[in-house]
Amino acid sequence: MYHRVDLPGSRFCVPPARFAAQLRALARAGFRAVTLEHFTAWLAGETRLEPGDFLLTFDDGYRDLHHHVLPVLRELDWPGVVFLVSDRIGGESRWATDDEARPVYPLLDAAMIATLRAHGVSFQSHSRTHPRLTALDATALADELAGSRVRLEALLDEPVEALAYPFGAVDERVAEAARAAGYRLAFSTRSGFNRRGEDRWRLRRIDVQGDDSPRTLLRKIRLGTNDGGLMPLVRYYLRRLLGKV
Repeated sequence: MYHRVDLPGSRFCVPPARFAAQLRALARAGFRAVTLEHFTAWLAGETRLEPGDFLLTFDDGYRDLHHHVLPVLRELDWPGVVFLVSDRIGGESRWATDDEARPVYPLLDAAMIATLRAHGVSFQSHSRTHPRLTALDATALADELAGSRVRLEALLDEPVEALAYPFGAVDERVAEAARAAGYRLAFSTRSGFNRRGEDRWRLRRIDVQGDDSPRTLLRKIRLGTNDGGLMPLVRYYLRRLLGKV
């Protein structure tokens, strides 16, 4: 799960050279990005995933995706999935929950979205205004979820079936609202592995941070954790060792 790809790097912003190095390292290690359609079909038991297949996602739809992400996707011939804040397309990242001190960044416009789509990037929903969905009443929640789908489907002229929860904020009420709004699957920010038969409205992702080296990212993916330190690796081998005793 990426957010921005630009300079300077930060927790939610990966420098372009590091982003390219990360994806090239994944490709060398045998990983391959698949389409959202393929992933959805796998969840439904209609196809299979090969070892190393994964879904490459980007939240918010920052304009730097057009400048820095697209060239790498074209180089590797990989698809991606971008979750858009529908009411902010072509504008700036001024979210519904913002304070004035937070920096804002330009977002993709319709022409950039069309260019990315032509190169295999899918666009899905990240709500209308990027609120914390768990804090909304039922009416506002339904409007954020259904309203985003309506606007995006009008722009894209195709079904929008996936959602990423802003801030990863989801509880049972929000997950049920996502189902009621017509989404076939929805993504959280919790780490771990996704398996068939589990809740399709609380899917897991690995968070990529600006200081993750290619080696760190590979370790996070292989262990299914957002912790880029060495302790998850130690715990993994300890569990394997204890399992053999």
